[in-house]
Amino acid sequence: MNRVRGTRRAGRLAAPLLAAALAAGALTVTAAPAAHAAASDLVAKLPISSFSALTVDSEHQRVYVADSNLGYSSNTGLIAVYDFSGVRVATITTTRYVSGLALNTDNSVLYVGGQGSILRYDTTTYQALGSTSASSDTCGRSLAFAGGKEYHTSPTVTSYTSECEATLTYLDYSLPDNTLQRSGWQDYGKLQLEAGPGDRLMMGQPSNTKAANPFVAVFDASGETLVRTAGRRFADADGKGALNFKDMAFSADGSEVAVADASAGTRLLNTDDLSDAATGYPALPAGAAASAVAFSGDGKYLARGASASGATPDLLLSPADPQDTTPPLEFAFDGSLDGDRVAPRGLEWSADGSRLFAVTTNTAGSQYWLHVVQPPAVQYDTRFTGGLTHSPAAAAAGEALAVRGRLELDGPAPTEPLKVTATRTDAAGTHEIGTATVKADGTFTVLDEPDLVGEATYTVSFLGDLTHRPATDVVRTVSVGKAASSIALTAPAEASKAAGVHITGTFSAQGAALPERAVLAVERTDRLGTGTLSSVTVAADGTFTLDDLPRTRRDTTYTVSWPGDDLHAGSTAAATVRVTG
Repeated sequence: MNRVRGTRRAGRLAAPLLAAALAAGALTVTAAPAAHAAASDLVAKLPISSFSALTVDSEHQRVYVADSNLGYSSNTGLIAVYDFSGVRVATITTTRYVSGLALNTDNSVLYVGGQGSILRYDTTTYQALGSTSASSDTCGRSLAFAGGKEYHTSPTVTSYTSECEATLTYLDYSLPDNTLQRSGWQDYGKLQLEAGPGDRLMMGQPSNTKAANPFVAVFDASGETLVRTAGRRFADADGKGALNFKDMAFSADGSEVAVADASAGTRLLNTDDLSDAATGYPALPAGAAASAVAFSGDGKYLARGASASGATPDLLLSPADPQDTTPPLEFAFDGSLDGDRVAPRGLEWSADGSRLFAVTTNTAGSQYWLHVVQPPAVQYDTRFTGGLTHSPAAAAAGEALAVRGRLELDGPAPTEPLKVTATRTDAAGTHEIGTATVKADGTFTVLDEPDLVGEATYTVSFLGDLTHRPATDVVRTVSVGKAASSIALTAPAEASKAAGVHITGTFSAQGAALPERAVLAVERTDRLGTGTLSSVTVAADGTFTLDDLPRTRRDTTYTVSWPGDDLHAGSTAAATVRVTG
């Protein structure tokens, strides 16, 4: 199992102390009351035997992991989809293998590198949105979305996968209209792509037989033409110090670049010219070779993955500022429950820095795990208090409903307003309602319009942030009834048999709009009895008219009614007219 090692020196992340024990298969955490070092590590066994790419959709709280499955053109493709708690919620399968993943700017579309195309999927339904033809690929692609375009690598077709390491690879892109273009940039090997702030795109070259001195390059992707703004090779005049590339990442503000170099550790470079930053990061522990790197979206933290054996740490979480000497929190993965090391390019953060997702693999590289790790910060407990309430008390289908509650926080007040998420479960399944902002006093209001009659169960969740732990979900079941309808009649007090009776009226239905105009039933009751008259159809503005030639004198009552439908209650109105001769 994994062993988490607490910091050994005084510092901001050093207290409270985190102790790890290899006992009963669980982590043991020693902490002051209500505050905990964020060392929780949820682990899911991935249904893959090879690894291509990892990407995180923070908008919908989803994690995508792709199985490369290269080797045979008939191999099927698989993308496993997880929520932020490590539960698999969907599986996307394709008829041919896939490689490389990228999300567009608003996380509405997932781009997937196919064997001979770039596939697109809706990130809420996981349904296919079409594809763009691309160069045939036998070696695997890398994808990135930058400057409003989807970029991908297109390796030259090879006869054997062993030739992929040094094959000529082109950099292509898809325009917004999904047509394919070639950027003109190319080089040898399995080139890797990474998007960054300010419409930046980065390319890294792994070492191969045709690239003894591999490079890292940064491009401006904001215009129609991809412009290289910086490039660097690392070997000296004697050929020493060449890059052993494994991964790369932009800092949150895009001003710096971290490169995972299996030979040199973590290189920190200035984005403008890729020169060495004035202050770099400490060396990885002895025996650990860099395999992955990722900055948290809030700019506070750096995650460094490594390939190491035994008790040597495979994952280090530390402040992103290299001048902050706070010791890192260290994870050592070792065993069949956790994997043995962090896979190359196997680290991604949620946008707010509240979760780190790490893909680990065994020594043979044939099994994979997904870890959901809390960031290295002191966290405080949270709880929902007082349950949930709702208004109006009588909920109706198609009408606005407010669900209210209160979130109580320990520790300091958050610097940014917190948000809770809500779902509604009814006869049609579970539906995501969205988020609600928590006010300074802890109260929040979730707004919804239930669209079915019956019981609707609302579940409100708080998943935690950098300084607050998740709260236990709070639930409220609401009985949703039919929306009201009404009929109003305007009739004369007296009419004659000869001239007839003319009645006007209005009909209205609250809640959801009616699929068709309402048809109203009409009955006439006089001293000769009750009979049914022709029905009337309500106009688009809700009005209707009723004309009748009475059959007898004295009081005649006209009753107009609507039976209702699945979402609306019926209604009735009556008017009595004195009929003269």
